[in-house]
Amino acid sequence: MRHGILLIFDEVITGFGRLGKPFASQHFGVMPDLFTTAKGMTNATVPMGAVFVKDTIFEAFMQGAEGIELFHGYTYSGHPLACAAGVATLDTYEEEGLLTRVSAIEKHWEDSAHALRSAPHVIDIRNCGLMAAIELEPRAGQPGKRAYEVFVKAFEAGVLIRVTGDTIALSPPLIVERAQIDRIFECVGTMLRSVS
Repeated sequence: MRHGILLIFDEVITGFGRLGKPFASQHFGVMPDLFTTAKGMTNATVPMGAVFVKDTIFEAFMQGAEGIELFHGYTYSGHPLACAAGVATLDTYEEEGLLTRVSAIEKHWEDSAHALRSAPHVIDIRNCGLMAAIELEPRAGQPGKRAYEVFVKAFEAGVLIRVTGDTIALSPPLIVERAQIDRIFECVGTMLRSVS
């Protein structure tokens, strides 16, 4: 901490294999002082999150403290069902190699995403690991409307995507296969060509 500033990573989406390593901090070769996780911790079957901190932060909280270590819990902290789901999920990650599986498919994912760069309304495409963002040109006076129409049409065609404003945000399950990646991007491309 050369400048006295904490580096905090939010690994709620990027954690648990999304970038081909267990955590994004490892993908980028950075050690944060603190990072948060959730969703992937229990395969989103039961709500659960966790905060990991360096020893120095833990020790700062413990100076002069008595009783419970790093007390920051709430009524449902450490819920047995969530903990059981977390343990089972971690077992599945290990058994199926899911924490590193993305490294085998991320190039196909990236190529498929960037193949849409010349599709109508696309102004930018960004990707990292098994995530992609397709930014659309907003309609005058109707921000978010075009992306929402793509979302609805894709849903009606059997492909669930997510939009935020005028950006299509994609982060499929870690078990996605190449044929499913092809279907996702073919559908998005078709829907982009179908909206004005």
